[in-house]
Formats: sequence, C-alpha cells, structure tokens
Amino acid sequence: MNATQQKLKLKLQQALVARFGEEYIQVDPILVAASNPKFGDFQANVALSLSKKLGMQPRAIATAIVEELDVSDLCEVPEIAGPGFINLKLQTSYLESQLNAIKTDPRLGVPRADQPEKQIVDFSSPNIAKEMHVGHLRSTIIGDCIARILEFRGHQVLRLNHVGDWGTQFGMLIAYLREVYPQALTTANVLNIGDLVSFYRQAKQRFDADTTFQETARQEVVRLQTGAEDTTHAWNLLCAQSRKEFQTIYDLLNIKIIERGESFYNPFLSKIVEDLEKAGLVEENQGAKCVFLEGFTNREGEALPLIVQKSDGGYNYATTDLAALLYRIREDQAKRIIYVTDAGQANHFAQFFQVAQKAGWIPDDVELVHIPFGLVLGEDGKKFKTRSGDTVRLKDLLDEAVLRARADLEARLQQEGRQETPEFIQNVAQTVGISAVKYADLSQNRTSSYVFSYDKMLSLKGNTAPYMLYAYVRTQGISREGKIDFENLAPDAKIILQEETELNLAKHLLQLDEILYQVEQDLLPNRLCEYLYSLSEKFNKFYDRCPVLKTEDPIRTSRLMLCYVTARTLRLGLDLLGIKVVERI
Repeated sequence: MNATQQKLKLKLQQALVARFGEEYIQVDPILVAASNPKFGDFQANVALSLSKKLGMQPRAIATAIVEELDVSDLCEVPEIAGPGFINLKLQTSYLESQLNAIKTDPRLGVPRADQPEKQIVDFSSPNIAKEMHVGHLRSTIIGDCIARILEFRGHQVLRLNHVGDWGTQFGMLIAYLREVYPQALTTANVLNIGDLVSFYRQAKQRFDADTTFQETARQEVVRLQTGAEDTTHAWNLLCAQSRKEFQTIYDLLNIKIIERGESFYNPFLSKIVEDLEKAGLVEENQGAKCVFLEGFTNREGEALPLIVQKSDGGYNYATTDLAALLYRIREDQAKRIIYVTDAGQANHFAQFFQVAQKAGWIPDDVELVHIPFGLVLGEDGKKFKTRSGDTVRLKDLLDEAVLRARADLEARLQQEGRQETPEFIQNVAQTVGISAVKYADLSQNRTSSYVFSYDKMLSLKGNTAPYMLYAYVRTQGISREGKIDFENLAPDAKIILQEETELNLAKHLLQLDEILYQVEQDLLPNRLCEYLYSLSEKFNKFYDRCPVLKTEDPIRTSRLMLCYVTARTLRLGLDLLGIKVVERI
C-alpha cells in the first residue's frame, strides 16, 4: 500500500473508532482505487460490509463515518455515492507536495522494506552439455526481474543457478569423450569439441546402440562418484564448456547469477535419507526408499511415494532438492526461498515441500514459494519449435530479435534520410531486440502461456518494449531540443499542476511504490509492465496537450520537472525489468 493509501486507511479507521468504538480499530476500511476517475481517486466500501453487524443502512453508516473523517490535508470534501460508497478525491495541492518531495529522490519515493531479509531466487537452471533453449527463457528473465525488485526493496538476495551438472548422463558423456577425445582426460587444455549438443546426441546414439558401451558408461558414473582423477577432470571440462556457452546468453540478457549446481549437494544426500529414516518417514517399496505423500495418488487411487533413494542405491532430483532446501535454510539462513520453473513441475515442488514439512525442517519464519509459468507458444498455438520441429535455441532466438530490430531501424533511418554511426545502429538494435523479447514475456501474466511473435514484440504501438523506449527517448529529446540539463533544473522551483493530463500523470507517478510492493508480494512482474505502459500513455497525452519548451515560467520549469520525474520513473521501472534504455532511437 502506498503512502497516500496508508494515510487514508488510518484516517478511516480513526473515524470508525470515533463513531462506533475501539472494537472497530482493526476493521478494514476496504479502500481501493476508484474504478472511474469521475468518482475520485479512492473509494472506501466499508459501510456495506458493516450494515448487518450495526443494523444500519450502508448509506447511514457511510454518513456517520464521513462526519468523523478528517482528510482535509489530503482530499477534497468526501462524497457518498450509491448505497454507501465513500469517494475520495485527492487535492491538487497534496499531489503537488508529494511530487515535489520525490522529484530529486533517487528512489522516487519508494521506501525500503521495513524488515529486510535474506531471500533466495532459484532460476534459469539449464543442464550441462545441453544448450539453453526457449524453455529456459521464462525462468531466466522472470527470476532476474523478481531478484531485481527484491534487491531494490532492500532485501539481501542470493541468485542461484541450480544447474543440472550431476547424474547418470555424465557417465555416458565421459565414456564417449574417452573414446573420441582420449587426450582430453589427461591434458589441462580447455575442451573444444565443437557443438556440445551434437556431441551429446552422438553420445546418446552410441549409448542406445551398444550394450558394452552402456556398461562402460555406468562404470564412469561410479568413477565420478568416487572421485577418480581422470573422470573428474573430464567432467570439469564438460562443465566448463557449458558454462562458457551459458555465459554468452547471460551476457546478452544482462543476467547476474551464481552457479550452485546439483553436484554441490552430492555430499549431503546420504544424510538426507538418514534423517528422513530417523524421523520415521521412510518406507521401502520394491527396493527403493520412499516417503508416502498426502494428497497424491496414482491411477489406482493408491498413495503416491516420493522416492528418495533408488533400489540401486542412487539418488534422484527429489533428494537433491531436499538437500538444497535444507542447506538454504540452515547454512544460507534464507527466510524466503523462491523457485522459478515451469508449471509442469508444480507437483514436484508440492511433494518435496511436503516431505520437508513432515520432517520438521521448515521453521515458522521461512516461506517456500514455487513460481510457476506457462509455455512459450508458436503462432500455431503449439509449443514453440523451429520449422524442422526442433527446440528453438535461445541464442538463435535472441540473435533473430536483434537482426529484426536492426532491419527496422535501418529502414526507418533510410526513410528519414538520417545518417548514424555503425556503433549507434548496433547499440540501438541490440537494446531494442533484447528488450522486446524480455518485455513481451514479462508483460504476460506468468501463469499463462503466450504466443511468441517478433512482429508484435517489436511493434512501436501497444504494450511493447519499443513503445516504452520511445516514451523515454521523447523525454530526452525535450532535454536536447531545449538544451536542458534535467539534473540541474532550478532546485527550488515547484511542480504546478493545472491541466487534467498533468494531474493524471502526477497521480500515476505517485503509484510506483504501491506497484513494487505488490510485485514483491505476489511476484507477478506483469503488474510493473502494466504500470509502465499506462505511464507511457499518460506521458504521451501530457506531451501532446501541454506545451513544454514553448511555455513561460513557472509552468515551463514545472512541466520540465514532470518530464524529468517521468523519465527517471521509466528508466527505473525498465531497469527493474532488466531492460536498458537508449537516449536516442
């Protein structure tokens, strides 16, 4: 809740107590943003909810509350509408004072969290020896955005990349590496086997076709688990080559993340099973050690187990995830652990969360959150794939967006007869292309699937990154045209709100803290996208209807400051989405 809403809520609660007694101090005034600007800015609906308890008509209750309500420092005289809605319209002088208070604030009036805490965001999580593909896009950019917002709010955020760098597939890869690149197991040189995905496919074909090779691969798994020097060296080389390719993607997307893969938790797996056994949760089923779950059944209606140790003594993802969870609680001291994965893994998280809860590993002050997201679809409405039916490589997807952004830019420059340097063209194309992909994803409710369309995401119209970037560029164009140094505008000058579009823009600017608080709570980045889109629309209407540079002072300076606050809000909001701005397009 933003500062204005907090003040109004408190005043409404005080009015309730003054009229109906102390027992009403905890009653929620049900204060919401007005659905229609003609009714004001906020609406309190508490009178309707109290009618039965008080034995009064809602309108009579609303009248009684208003008689005790003192909002003269914030609002115009309250109005009662319909059956008992209390409508509140903010005073222009109040809006001016709020904007003038934040106009030079680096945080634009957004407070830090009252109780900052250690939070972990687990996101991206590709597999070693496999390329990042379109399926990794959502986890990577949604996780980064959530981390950015939590960090801005003042929390200590540990960004973890839980890469798949352990398991039986590495026996296959190392065995194949020993066959085709035997020198890699003894040399210190960096491995260069070309396309790692092709190497993986060749190894898989070899594994599927040859039973002798299968046994060799299993022996390599044992050697890896027991720390054999040459096998471990080969594993490290495979991991290093994958990391190098992953980093190319993270650099393109401007993502910072700390790798702590599955292998990190390998030493703790036996203790996890041992502790579950001591807690009396483990049952043996067909040679495997299992924990049976509540609320999960198979087709026959029988309780579904979570396997924590396979019949051959090996461990699986669930065991590793339990070890990671316990480490994050006990060693990392995290109070909120956020997992960003596709919705298809929802059952897996519900299951191992339940096991950890049953084991008594989750303290009351620790929150576990699975952040599910939908699929990226092609324009045919099916899972996004290449024309040949293959999974789309993430690097190819991003490169294509940049190429299309560059083609659009060059066509526009030619049409305008404008000359720009190659460096300018490359920077703008890179920024717009990558931003378009990110924004198109983040602007969707993450729980839904969405259709991937280069044409839509690169459009200059509608809720797109280019539209946001153009709004920001427009603010900078005012600075250049008027030779205005926004940073050194008259510090004592005041923002004066006279026109309707100025008032609408001002009210929206003052809602940033509320939006970021909401995203911190519900972890839905599309709320911030909607806010920025609406801000861009309101600024463009202001710009079209209110002359800035051709107006006399003090209105000229006031409108310049409105442009400056808008620019900083757009820049901050886009940065929290992981999107860079450009000064010109």
